[in-house]
Amino acid sequence: MSRTVRIATACLLGLALGAFGALAQAQPWPAPIRSIEDKGVTIVGQFDAPGGMQGFAARAGDRPVALYLTPDGEHVIVGTMLDADGENVSKPKLDALVKTPSRADAWAELEQAHWIGDGDDDAPRTLYVFTDPNCPYCHKFYEAARPWVEAGAVQLRHIPVGILKPTSEGKAAALLAADDPEEAMRAHENNYRSGGIEPMEDIPEERREQVAANNQLMSRVGVRGTPGIFYHDSAGEVQVKQGVPRGELREEILGPKPD
Repeated sequence: MSRTVRIATACLLGLALGAFGALAQAQPWPAPIRSIEDKGVTIVGQFDAPGGMQGFAARAGDRPVALYLTPDGEHVIVGTMLDADGENVSKPKLDALVKTPSRADAWAELEQAHWIGDGDDDAPRTLYVFTDPNCPYCHKFYEAARPWVEAGAVQLRHIPVGILKPTSEGKAAALLAADDPEEAMRAHENNYRSGGIEPMEDIPEERREQVAANNQLMSRVGVRGTPGIFYHDSAGEVQVKQGVPRGELREEILGPKPD
């Protein structure tokens, strides 16, 4: 008999990153819970729930999510459970089990990622940028940042991910595997409109794992689209911008435009 999955509060699942979300280590979860995990939601732990149900704490990107397995073990409900007084009984469980990484913690993880430097190592500003080689908005940001990078004011640290197209993984792997990754990134962006770097067809396991690790990191720090830009604001706090920054925000991220 086929198992069915009833989904409540479907908008929560829209937060998941699909096939390129973080993958939890294999666990013997019931089939309805595994079906949610397969959508890119990371299962963190279990807890006792009212009504004979079993609760599961999960994370979709940087958002905690409660899952409830029905007593028959055949269905899962996704969403918030309220008691007779209208109190949220899910939140305390999620707060206890799901630790959302702070942006400062995320910055420390980004430093350890598989990134490609772009610009002066001694630049006064460093930005980490999740970049898909097939992303037109990543290319726009690359071009927009040239005055700052070329003036030595900013170093971009591109974290190649493979999420948009079938060739994205191979292109990201080719960038990471290049003898001179910075030059390879530059050549790719300069030839972006004609296809950029050729994707690796037979990707070595090491490079495949590096791209997968970048994909997983992107999900873990809550970035749902590229470019995902991490930077320090004027107060020294870590901030994140998804998409191409414009106007005053661009100068907040990159600094005053060089003369």
